[in-house]
Amino acid sequence: MRRTETEEPLPIGKEAASGGRSPVSAKTEKRNDLVIRLLSAAVLIPFALLVVWAGGWPLAVGAAVFAVVMGYEWSAMAQLKHRWRLMSALALANLTVPLVGVLAGFLVLTAAAIALFASAHRKGWIVAFGVAYAGGMPLALQALRMGPWDGQSAALILMGIVWASDSAAYFAGRGFGGPSLSPDSPNKTWSGAVGAVFCCILCGLIAAGLLKGSLAAWMVTGAAISIIAQGGDLLESSIKRRFGVKDASDFVPGHGGVMDRVDGLGAVCVIGGLIFAVSPGLVLFLGL
Repeated sequence: MRRTETEEPLPIGKEAASGGRSPVSAKTEKRNDLVIRLLSAAVLIPFALLVVWAGGWPLAVGAAVFAVVMGYEWSAMAQLKHRWRLMSALALANLTVPLVGVLAGFLVLTAAAIALFASAHRKGWIVAFGVAYAGGMPLALQALRMGPWDGQSAALILMGIVWASDSAAYFAGRGFGGPSLSPDSPNKTWSGAVGAVFCCILCGLIAAGLLKGSLAAWMVTGAAISIIAQGGDLLESSIKRRFGVKDASDFVPGHGGVMDRVDGLGAVCVIGGLIFAVSPGLVLFLGL
């Protein structure tokens, strides 16, 4: 039987290669995605800067809100039945800090993780890790802000460098492309990772000038912050793949969930706070 006109195979051109979208529509989609990301950042970044600058109760309340949202996202991803208990424990741990200190907050978080682990049966480890993950990052930010150094400068500068790392990775990856950084994160590229590190080295030089700290120490710190932030991002990506989801939620337009937005910063706060605590000499070199 002869093939009719409608049965002729379509040529594989630019539109077919782009999944049925024309190059113009693909560029428009990327532009719209960037606009949405920028608008979301324009709301979240000033709020985060304000509560960290203020410290005390404003930061504790902000940290509790972020922890509760992340607890909700974790519960939804893992399909947990202990959602409200988990979220309440995260809020309590972060709100404890202004009253009796950071250590008490971590003790509350640890007790909650143990209690929920014991009551969650087969999903005990998932619940306990969710408590530590969703609650530990905001607590670490509070610990960094309240540490025996210039906590306000330390927290604000580390936040700024993490955001610079995220932005540089996004634009360098889009601009240069190349191989993926991880199978769990096909959109993250080596070019983006390298661009982010170089950007953060420059940010370290700016921080050194502002704080009158060591140029070499801040260059290394800037690079380390970018590497740690990207490692936190990759960890969260692997967790999402474990649960078979693309984003933790859709609470933050253009970014996914709150957990997707703060994973790198949380990792930097946890590791950075520990390093500062055991290396007072580094704190002095950095001018903090």
